[in-house]
Amino acid sequence: MPESVSEPSGSLAPKAFGGGSGACFCTTLDEQQLGAAAVEVLGDTQLAQAVRSRWSSAFASWPVFVSLADWRRMSRAVEAVEQVVALPGWKEEALRHAPSIARHPPQGAAGAFFGFDFHVDQESVGLIEINTNAGGALVNTLLARAQRSCCAFIQRLHPGGAEANAFETAMVEMFRTEWRLSKGQQPLRTIAIIDESPESQYLYPEFLLLQRLLERHQIRAMIADPGQLSFESGTLRCDGTAVDLVYNRLTDFYLEDPKCAALRAAYLEDGVVVTPHPQAHALYADKRRLATLCNDTTLEQLGVPAHTRALLREAVPWTTVVTAQNADELWSQRRDLFFKPFSGFGSRGAYRGDKVTKRVWAEIATGGYVAQRAIAPGTRLVSAAVGHAPLKFDLRLYAYRGVVQWTAARLYQGQTTNFRTSGGGFAPVYTLPPGESGLHCGSSLRQGHASFVFLVDDAGQIHPLPHELYVALARGEALSPTLAGQRFRIADWYVRVDGQTPHEIVSEWYGWVQFDASGKFDATGTRPRDAARDIMPGNVDTSALPTREERSAMCQSVFGPPRGVGHARIES
Repeated sequence: MPESVSEPSGSLAPKAFGGGSGACFCTTLDEQQLGAAAVEVLGDTQLAQAVRSRWSSAFASWPVFVSLADWRRMSRAVEAVEQVVALPGWKEEALRHAPSIARHPPQGAAGAFFGFDFHVDQESVGLIEINTNAGGALVNTLLARAQRSCCAFIQRLHPGGAEANAFETAMVEMFRTEWRLSKGQQPLRTIAIIDESPESQYLYPEFLLLQRLLERHQIRAMIADPGQLSFESGTLRCDGTAVDLVYNRLTDFYLEDPKCAALRAAYLEDGVVVTPHPQAHALYADKRRLATLCNDTTLEQLGVPAHTRALLREAVPWTTVVTAQNADELWSQRRDLFFKPFSGFGSRGAYRGDKVTKRVWAEIATGGYVAQRAIAPGTRLVSAAVGHAPLKFDLRLYAYRGVVQWTAARLYQGQTTNFRTSGGGFAPVYTLPPGESGLHCGSSLRQGHASFVFLVDDAGQIHPLPHELYVALARGEALSPTLAGQRFRIADWYVRVDGQTPHEIVSEWYGWVQFDASGKFDATGTRPRDAARDIMPGNVDTSALPTREERSAMCQSVFGPPRGVGHARIES
């Protein structure tokens, strides 16, 4: 590289959770692939374009990285909650405080699309909320089909289309299992996806995605407002069509609104299978259950085994119900607490303690709230070149009957999760393999492998790009004024290393990058207008492939003069 490249300022050590969420700054969302995936799934170009327009901030530009150890802690916490909820004493205690409809047996249905939301940082994993009608599952399978690999290491991590297909198949089987648990071997013909004014809901396009998915598996699916339902002669109907199962996306968890009268009557008379159902909310999602999950004495009295209690002590932040007796003490501790309504959802009515005014506190102190020890969300560093401060994130584990099906993240700025942050939204989660303590886009050594990065100019000159400088450029902490306005081909080689000696190429990736008018590095890059449009496996841009001479120069930079080792191309 030219000597005039500015030196990076400050420490370049990764500072984010999992060792990786601050060291890769590349944009992995491929907008073209996302559009193509939406068209393929929905089968309608105009509808797909409308979905993309409506979800302008639903798909994050960057992935989130989580260590395998942290993911296992979260997964074990999900299993532990399921074990506790299955205990008779838990059910008795939870339903004692719930509306009467929650005590109605749900015909064996367990509840579909549970979401376990966690905050994870360098020191702790915290289960902050359980949702019994968690949205976003199909947003995430669409997102998984629209990821590009910024380097060989990322290519090994992202889930891709096969895993997305498997998750969608599991969704369909989940509904069929709910039906079998309730109705045995009777055929499941029609599912109604019910929400209040569904077309006005932010996640309405997800209803369309689910409708298409179910119909591809020969299950009729209807999307409707609860007011479109009627219940006569033991049959629930939606605009005249008999409904077998209701996928309940209502936030009226106990079906108390007059518009839900038909659905409520059908549920209480076992005229339809409802999932998730009112009892599921009472057993899992009422915020008071978090106060019980972190109370070791109560759990022991319920018969929870010691090892399960230990898992929950580690995973569930201290939570207590706000009462007149403890209100003064909680007010004095409010800066370290988060306050949530018993039946809140989507951060509505939730308050950070350090932001609570006396007026709001007067409302909280009257009851209906829990206080939870605040656990800071994770932090995702992104490139300063795109004008972003670090983003916050939480993790959502989608689960059915205690088994984790998918892990997603939500990137955002602000007090709580939202879909109003530029570059934020749902993000893919990459689980770092055992032994990988960090992820670095650039020439860095890690656990027997190294990534070597080169820039290739128009004259075919090879410029090895040191890892620290690459990270600094990507973060916007360094400028390259002499390269302002120029475009380069970029090569990223993932190489097996014996000791400190590069041994052989494992995989390689090629693309384009550019520097803007001020010398800032654009990690997304652009292809020249006349570039070939075909992309090789692993998102390699064929227009950026090196010539034989250029590749030989790269090999000599990595391996030294030809020795007959490691120079054979490893095809994707």
